[in-house]
Amino acid sequence: MTGSIAAFIDALPKAELHVHLEGTLEASLKMELAHRNDHPLKDSSAEAIRAGYTYHDLLSFLNLYYEGVELLRTEQDFYDLCYQYLRKVASQNVLYAEMFFDPQLHTRRGIPFATVITGITRARKAAERDFGIRSQLIMCFVREMSAESADETFTQALPYLDDIIGVGLDSYETGNPPAKFAHVFARARAAGLHVTMHCDLDQENTHEHIRQALDDLASERIDHGLNVLDRPELVARARERDIVFTICPSPNDVIRPGCGRRDLRGMLDAGLRITINSDDPGYMNSAYMTECLRSAQQTADLTRAELLAISRNAFDSAWIPDAERRQYLDALDRFAALQA
Repeated sequence: MTGSIAAFIDALPKAELHVHLEGTLEASLKMELAHRNDHPLKDSSAEAIRAGYTYHDLLSFLNLYYEGVELLRTEQDFYDLCYQYLRKVASQNVLYAEMFFDPQLHTRRGIPFATVITGITRARKAAERDFGIRSQLIMCFVREMSAESADETFTQALPYLDDIIGVGLDSYETGNPPAKFAHVFARARAAGLHVTMHCDLDQENTHEHIRQALDDLASERIDHGLNVLDRPELVARARERDIVFTICPSPNDVIRPGCGRRDLRGMLDAGLRITINSDDPGYMNSAYMTECLRSAQQTADLTRAELLAISRNAFDSAWIPDAERRQYLDALDRFAALQA
């Protein structure tokens, strides 16, 4: 990557729409939380922890992810997790972030819903005060858990809906189609929340899952969703609905090595709108937004115009008031004008 394109990406005003807060847990914070909560770790250094992050598919990644989740116990733990992520990405000129969180992974361990969201919300407010970064929360339902558990979690969230902008669907996809959660997504829409859902790469019945997300559950965005390219009718439906796909280069490069250029250029050539995101940077070589955009640029030879369009897609599809959107787009336009 030339210095000029690297500098362009560094300074590009950015928004992130696909990041799992629990997946931003860095090895250094793992060690701090383990000491704080008297939770022994098998590794004694951050380097050793990071060296253990090897996975080859979604399930092997989730095993690592869930192991880290166990360290999060107190309101301060969730505060520190969120604050450190927002501090990091604010330094990369991320102006706005929508962050997934998985309350079921905590409530099933006996941690109150209030503990989770109060810590995160305090961190969001502190980061906006300290770094100027705006953020909102998307509450994900864990798809290998029951639909009844998702409904119970949504009920627990009702007193906190002012702090939640949307709902999503993540984790192990096999045998857990979007349709399984139709009831809770209907509740969320009735409460005025936005809807997105994961359709992970190369999963069982992935095309039917994408179809359900698009047609049956009226998802406003698709997280990952690269297999849409396999079916022209799904591409056409996604274009018709102007769906934005939140693409994450880091996990895709592991699950489908050597296909990044084909996939990214395929999405763009098909006329689909994409954004670039980090997903779980704490487990993916600390590849945050800047690193992921650099990777995508190198892999697919993205032009400056394409990088600007990808950033514009993120601001355009963010779940924010139009006045706030205009501020971000104005910043992007000013940046583009300086590059001309």
